[in-house]
Amino acid sequence: MTGANPQTFLGEEPAVTFAEDEADLSPGVTGRKLAGRVALVTGGTRGIGASICTSLASQGAVVAAGYSGNAERARAFAASFERRFGARVRLTVHRGNVAMPEDCQRVVQEVIGQHGRLDILVNNAGITIDKLTVNLTTGDWDKVLNVNLSGAFYMAQAALGHMLERGTGRIINVSSITGEIGNVGQANYAASKSGLLGLTKALAREAAFLLARSGKLTPDTVGLTVNAVAPGLIGTEMLDTIPAKALARLTAQIPCGRLGRPEEVARIVHILAADASSYITGQVWGVNGGMDM
Repeated sequence: MTGANPQTFLGEEPAVTFAEDEADLSPGVTGRKLAGRVALVTGGTRGIGASICTSLASQGAVVAAGYSGNAERARAFAASFERRFGARVRLTVHRGNVAMPEDCQRVVQEVIGQHGRLDILVNNAGITIDKLTVNLTTGDWDKVLNVNLSGAFYMAQAALGHMLERGTGRIINVSSITGEIGNVGQANYAASKSGLLGLTKALAREAAFLLARSGKLTPDTVGLTVNAVAPGLIGTEMLDTIPAKALARLTAQIPCGRLGRPEEVARIVHILAADASSYITGQVWGVNGGMDM
């Protein structure tokens, strides 16, 4: 029910650096939790992804936003970002296809090449092809799984080597309440988002194991954590295809009585991305207004 269209990348701006002493001088920056950090957000130029980029930047991070095919939208997002944050905290945008492992490798290396490091990876890119199971084609199934689940794996795999070498990192997967409770007409989407939960927990254990094996897991480090956020019904354009009456019925099932806001999901992402969250790993954070308790 949530997410953004598949996103990917080609660098369109020069390298961006962010000095910690500039954090308080830049418009739109309200905190310093992520000062000096570099974040890559797939599906980062629209919907929840755009809010995540904005939230990370508001805490001082340099942001690389991924997108798939809509260059005009990416340019518009970059322009709005610069208006909000000013020239000191610009983002770079990158085009590619998360369903293609070679693109994921290229983009990660591109971001590291432009910014010198990669501290935070947010796997937000996702698509839906909603049909009852009896009507789903093999292509419908494969496309959603390839983008939503395989894409997150390819991106994490591409970033992990760099993070392990440095001994620190944050990987945050954007799942969905649908992956936890299912939904009629979304078997492919539910499977992909449920798969992200298992992937999150496996990667969290592997990251800790590999850091410990290399001697880089010590009490005074910020570690390498992997977590997931599971939004409920969030007010983005992904809901535009749901008939008004059906959306009203769904909203009536939410104890908080309303749709969520993209920035409410983004806030959890920037909390998980912070150094102070080093004792949180392998967890799923629901942002669903109580729809699933």
